[in-house]
Amino acid sequence: MTRAQRVLLVAIIVTFVAFLDGAVINVALPAMREDLGGGLALQQWVVDGYLITLGAFILIAGSLSDSFGRMRIMRIGLYGFGATSLLCAVAPTALVLVIARILQGAAGALLVPSSLALIISTFAPSEQGKAIGKWTAWTTAAFVVGPLVGGMLVDAASWRLIFAINVLPIAVALWLLAGLGTDALNPARPRVDVVGAILGVLGLGGPVFALIEQGRLGWSSPAIYLPFVLGIACFAAFLWWENRCDDPMMPLEMFTVRNFGMGNIATVFIYAAFTFGPFVLTVFLQEVGGYTALAAGVATLPAVVLLILLASWFGARADRIGPRLFMTVGPLVCAVGFLLTLTMTSEAAYWTQVLPGISVFGLGMAITVAPLTTAILGAVDPARAGIGSAINNAVARVAGLIAVACTGIIVGSALDLNGYLRAAMVTSALLVVGGLVSLAGIRNPTLTGAESAVSAEPTP
Repeated sequence: MTRAQRVLLVAIIVTFVAFLDGAVINVALPAMREDLGGGLALQQWVVDGYLITLGAFILIAGSLSDSFGRMRIMRIGLYGFGATSLLCAVAPTALVLVIARILQGAAGALLVPSSLALIISTFAPSEQGKAIGKWTAWTTAAFVVGPLVGGMLVDAASWRLIFAINVLPIAVALWLLAGLGTDALNPARPRVDVVGAILGVLGLGGPVFALIEQGRLGWSSPAIYLPFVLGIACFAAFLWWENRCDDPMMPLEMFTVRNFGMGNIATVFIYAAFTFGPFVLTVFLQEVGGYTALAAGVATLPAVVLLILLASWFGARADRIGPRLFMTVGPLVCAVGFLLTLTMTSEAAYWTQVLPGISVFGLGMAITVAPLTTAILGAVDPARAGIGSAINNAVARVAGLIAVACTGIIVGSALDLNGYLRAAMVTSALLVVGGLVSLAGIRNPTLTGAESAVSAEPTP
């Protein structure tokens, strides 16, 4: 195995584990609610507790990756993720589980930017699109394959195994990392932006808490409107601080680069849909359609297959002709997929009401994900690949957590057929907006003569 192949394999395993834990949870939510209580609010918190810290700390993790070395930060994240996964597995109460998920998200934040930055620093520019395509196919597949793996474990034994099993891929990743050696410290490393990290967590946590709990307490309750207002104020203070801080964890000037700025705006809508749509569909299939956890996971399998088979191919095509076309068409295809599920009834007939839509959705994801990542990171100086990756991943996770936090507003206090149909329409609308933003905002990079010659070579 060459060093580049080992790097790619490590990056895939590490990010897959972090993303899988954000998605595998969906099919286990009904079992958790039955075991620990808590209703819809617990289900939302188990998902969003993880995404809050993942989204908030992933920014500072990008800075740490660029400063202290990608492999060093990745190892710390793997050890932390393993420990918190075991804590989730043995959680005796709903509160302990939510706290463990919050800590697990913080550890997961150390993994994602380090892995992608390692790819950028290892592969030549002409090879990055194909490598990122493979990385994206397997890591984004985690959001769809998660229900399959989770369903098997929940039906066969217990929801607790979805966390305990993380120890195996973490051990493999640490073994592969040992063969890559260590990386040197950056002598010009910036100071850690502690203030920004605190403001970021409060700015996300307050509004998300209010959105999840408003269905139970109501917007008139001080326990709802005060965290919401204080959270918004903290987020505004976060943006102000990042604009004046000498070493910000989210340098705002990066958004002035067109493809980076517009690509992240498109990411907000696209990944809000990528998180919200499968979340609602998976819960609906079990709680209304009567699917077992395993059957709900198998229902999404066609999307996984299409994503894994085609994402690298679309990434290579985007290297040649530019990402704009794929970032426009892909989300629109995904939107069509969820519109096809509007034929859904309470029986959730798989062959006619689920399979057509989920297959089209998977094709759209395969068209979208690698060109989106390539467009955004291609606009970033390679020396800042860690923070560039961190920002884009933070945007994607925050978009997802806010979308899930709004579940109660969209579907009501309990998910029924009408609630699902509203959710499917919202998902489709988000995807259409993401495609239109890409059409209007993304520009294909101009290749030099040498780069054009390289990108014109046939892909092996």
